[in-house]
Amino acid sequence: MRTSPRAVARAGGLHPVGVFILLAGAFLPIMDFFITNVALPSIDASLHASAAELELVIAGYGVAYAALLVMGGRLGDRYGRHQVFFGALVGFVLASLACGLAPTTGVLIAARIVQGATAALLIPQVLATFHHTLEGERKARAVAMYGATSGIAAVVGQLVGGLLVSADIAGTTWRPIFLVNVPIGIVVLLVATRIVPATRSPHPVGVDLPGTVLFAATLTALLVPLTEGHSLGWPWWTWTLLALAVVLGATTIAVEKRAEQRGEIPLLPPSLLRLPSMSRGLAMVFAFSIGFGAFMFVFALTVQNGLHEDALHGGLAILPMALLFLAGSLAAPRLIGRFGRAALSVGAVVQLAGLASLVIVLVAQWPHVSLWAMAVPLAVAGAGQSILFTGLFRSVLADVPIHLGGVGSGVLITLQQSGLALGVATLGTLYLALEPHGVAHAFADVEYVQMAIVALLAATAAALPRFTRASANASVIEG
Repeated sequence: MRTSPRAVARAGGLHPVGVFILLAGAFLPIMDFFITNVALPSIDASLHASAAELELVIAGYGVAYAALLVMGGRLGDRYGRHQVFFGALVGFVLASLACGLAPTTGVLIAARIVQGATAALLIPQVLATFHHTLEGERKARAVAMYGATSGIAAVVGQLVGGLLVSADIAGTTWRPIFLVNVPIGIVVLLVATRIVPATRSPHPVGVDLPGTVLFAATLTALLVPLTEGHSLGWPWWTWTLLALAVVLGATTIAVEKRAEQRGEIPLLPPSLLRLPSMSRGLAMVFAFSIGFGAFMFVFALTVQNGLHEDALHGGLAILPMALLFLAGSLAAPRLIGRFGRAALSVGAVVQLAGLASLVIVLVAQWPHVSLWAMAVPLAVAGAGQSILFTGLFRSVLADVPIHLGGVGSGVLITLQQSGLALGVATLGTLYLALEPHGVAHAFADVEYVQMAIVALLAATAAALPRFTRASANASVIEG
């Protein structure tokens, strides 16, 4: 006799349906970082926004999201992941509604910041709940599925954004890209209240207000000038903030070390970051995310501004990558379980081949490049990166103690989100600087950097923990 999802939740477990619902809750905030890429021209036409304001629509969400993720994990550990997940989901739905109804750019930016902040509280609860309620192969599969969901949401965001903007439902142009979150979020909320168990850390720790404030200030001082500098002509305050970010970062490290020496558990525990699986995996996730975030941004601009396609075709252009990313993500757990770290290296090589082929097609056929000509290279890149991405996520949380599951999840997604935002800010700025001299070559130059990152990941995958069925079923180290 099968046990119902609700009965499993009452017993403190997580039914496979509950895994799916939590992944659906994570899908929306991740998608919303990318969904605006293809909508920026429509937002500009509707609200008459400046270039700096349009970048803040993306940066405001990204900075709030990255700055509060670790705190979100900590709050879930202390006050209950169930409660924090539901409260954050309600906040995210309301913020999405405010974005969709925004009458001015200022209101839209403010609502996006709130949306990013609530997303930061929501996302860590998903991985932490997996970490607390699942074991062995089920945990490995759930974490792999989260990694797949994260990557798929990024790709689908631009596809859905293009479809909704082009549909121009009742003359609302870009607004449905935010309003669509409302009914989906409500359904997830109603179902999750019945089948997601209430969990919290058996050893909850304090919020670490000094570490939280310093870390948020460091990210803000770094990402805001990198995002806004190009469009504003790099005024003096952007350089001042970048210098301040270095000072704040060093201060954050010193404060966190002293807190741990006093026997406290700081926001970013140095001992946790010293775990080989954590330190190596985080570095690789960060590097991967820089390249991935930059690719999604510059590809959307290349298709719309360079090839003069509309938002619909701009979204559809990424469909081959989305489909193969989905297929690769479903196969990745089994491939990694069978071939171990070699699967990650092969995935990176496949992604590298797809990116190189895409650059060749664009440069050789420009400006008469059809979307069909890009389909196969994009599909190959999507298949390869799905295996690499899934394996990296599985590696980072391999040895995190259960009572630090929320902290570890928050650190992981913070590095991922920071890498995405940094990729847009740095390689996106490079693209914008080179675009007047030729769109195809600007895209190619950015992709050369991403290909170098992927090649490095292929070479360093051997430094990760072994991925075998035995290790997947091994018990998590208790702290």
